[in-house]
Amino acid sequence: MEGIIQSIVTALSGIPKELVVFLISLCPILELRGGLIAASILGVDMWIAIPICILGNILPIPFILLFIEKIFELLKNTRFVKMINKLEAKAEKGAQKIMKHKKWGLLLFVGIPIPGTGAWTGSLVAALFHFKLKDAILAILGGLVLATVIMTFISYGIPAIFSMFVG
Repeated sequence: MEGIIQSIVTALSGIPKELVVFLISLCPILELRGGLIAASILGVDMWIAIPICILGNILPIPFILLFIEKIFELLKNTRFVKMINKLEAKAEKGAQKIMKHKKWGLLLFVGIPIPGTGAWTGSLVAALFHFKLKDAILAILGGLVLATVIMTFISYGIPAIFSMFVG
């Protein structure tokens, strides 16, 4: 992931680094996790980076929760049908992990930073498996808090500890 982020950072050089962090946080797959790594690479202060990354990651969530089923239905009659089928299969795979524990499963799915998880996929699962909107939002927000803590430690804490011993 760090290589992808470095490529994006290089491609977006010349625009404010906070905007780069925000744009990365908006992207599926990279999300808040990628935004915090990019912020650390760019030297953005942690306390500035955290709200930027959270905002960037939260922004698409209501749209996914409220409109993704209608969007998928429209796109199934187009050349995007294969992409929609892949996204639904990804949601189905994620749902198997989540459905055992419902809200807590969704929170952990969003919050634990491993490939294939995150707020985008968690929102997709919540929408396609008809979670109550309130439950989905609370679990996703809780997951973002967990992901923020974990990724802030990885992106800022570990390098700070390392620099104390090396430099």
